[in-house]
Amino acid sequence: MSERSALLRRIRIWLALFLVCLVLSGATAFPLVTELHWLNSLVDNAWIQRVTDGLDRADAEYPFLLYGTDWLAFAHLVIAVFFYGVHRDPVRNIWIVEAGMIACAGIIPLALICGPIRGIPFWWSVIDMSFGVFGVIPLLVLRRGIKRLEAATAPAPAVPALP
Repeated sequence: MSERSALLRRIRIWLALFLVCLVLSGATAFPLVTELHWLNSLVDNAWIQRVTDGLDRADAEYPFLLYGTDWLAFAHLVIAVFFYGVHRDPVRNIWIVEAGMIACAGIIPLALICGPIRGIPFWWSVIDMSFGVFGVIPLLVLRRGIKRLEAATAPAPAVPALP
């Protein structure tokens, strides 16, 4: 297997890992009420019970509020579609990986600013921030692999002729 083929294979494996995590994190936003009831059966935590009670009430009295989490899930799926460009041509579409890295970094200020405004406990904001921290790891590996692929496929520089 050539160096280029090996690099491309590694890039696609890391890309698949990132996409599976992205799609799963989005898909879990659809069945929030059911998931929280399941979580409450496993964990006895006042905050999780409060969130479950709030979602139960919203689902019963104001189900349109949960439509926002449907859009959150959809956004994850749409973002995943953009990463198909990285699969097709990693070097040309490295900007998608870099945009993903910026989005991962943006999770931290969002959680630190909006968490307190919305009354989210700090420990839960730390969990939210971990999505950015852990999400950026495969993207950093991807970017490094794409840069190596770019260097491996770049044409050799012309050697000037001796006089």
